[in-house]
Amino acid sequence: MSYCLNPHCLQPENPNDVKFCITCGTKLLLKERYRAIQPIGQGGFGRTFLAVDEDKPSKPYCVIKQFYPQAQGTNTVQKAIELFNQEAVQLDELGKHPQIPELLAYCTQDDRQYLVQEFINGQNLAHELLNKGTFNENQIRELLNDLLNVLQFCHNQQVIHRDIKPENIIRRSSDNKLVIVDFGAAKSTAGQPVNRTGTSIGSPEYVAPEQMRGKAIFASDIYSLGVTCVNLLTGRSPFDSYDTHNAAWVWRKFLTTSISNELGKIIDKMIETIPSQRYQTTTEVLQDLQSLNPQTSANIPPTIINKPVKQNIVTSQNSSQLNRVDQELQEVKTQFTVGKQQPQNPTPKTSNPLPENNNNNDVIDKELEEVKAKFSGN
Repeated sequence: MSYCLNPHCLQPENPNDVKFCITCGTKLLLKERYRAIQPIGQGGFGRTFLAVDEDKPSKPYCVIKQFYPQAQGTNTVQKAIELFNQEAVQLDELGKHPQIPELLAYCTQDDRQYLVQEFINGQNLAHELLNKGTFNENQIRELLNDLLNVLQFCHNQQVIHRDIKPENIIRRSSDNKLVIVDFGAAKSTAGQPVNRTGTSIGSPEYVAPEQMRGKAIFASDIYSLGVTCVNLLTGRSPFDSYDTHNAAWVWRKFLTTSISNELGKIIDKMIETIPSQRYQTTTEVLQDLQSLNPQTSANIPPTIINKPVKQNIVTSQNSSQLNRVDQELQEVKTQFTVGKQQPQNPTPKTSNPLPENNNNNDVIDKELEEVKAKFSGN
């Protein structure tokens, strides 16, 4: 099917072998190449279509973003135009990263602006949460290690995404990699102060407090990524994981699976409401993540951790004690067999000891061995 890009067309569906809309006559191919086949989204400033690139033999999928502002007011529309143009420029620079969609085309047709970008085949994390349930610690660690590197690339290019949330993170089916999409709200800081007041933009549930006041910084993306982790761990709206009366996050109360204190502290620092108390760079977060053990001691029963050390200590102590017992018992035995039996005037020794003395020694040895056994616990 071909889908007409004219927003006023009454019957936009067309056969896939025609070049002009049967209903309104609008040209169906964008740049004589990209054919929209179905709408996949619509917002206040435009529409998004799944499309195919007919200029390539494999006819791969792509995405057409049409700038079509529905808001009223000259300032609002002008700002929307700036953002749309800005997204094209940023995608042209950032699309070189394998986990950011590549910009394929940017053009104007029938007095409307269009942006064509790479199609990412996969499911966004909001749908994944809905279909598969909440994330565990290992999944969150993998997510952070993956996406912090992507954000680091963006920040190195002086770009703040400003709209990190589960809906804008897609798990690509081909390699299971996470891809950050929708740079429509992104802000370039090149050539201007990072904390310069600008437009308040982003999704309220995930946006950092300073960004709400129009002062987005690089740490604002870190905040939004941390809140995304809270949502994926709890399955709840971030609004429900924040105690407004005490101005404190209470997300740990709603965990469906336990996580280590170390990871919890990292997330807490990512979502600090005061920017100066938050991680300032993605590198700082990655360093703390790398310091975590693959398997924390919290997941190992204490008896398994302590038992080998404890056994060694006890064995050493017992060995020392048994040596002392042997020595003391030998002294007692000597007193019995020698000291108390030696007369004042000893008689000459005979070549054959008396049998009675051997019997007495055997009895004493036996009694002493019994005492030793009782003392040592054997």
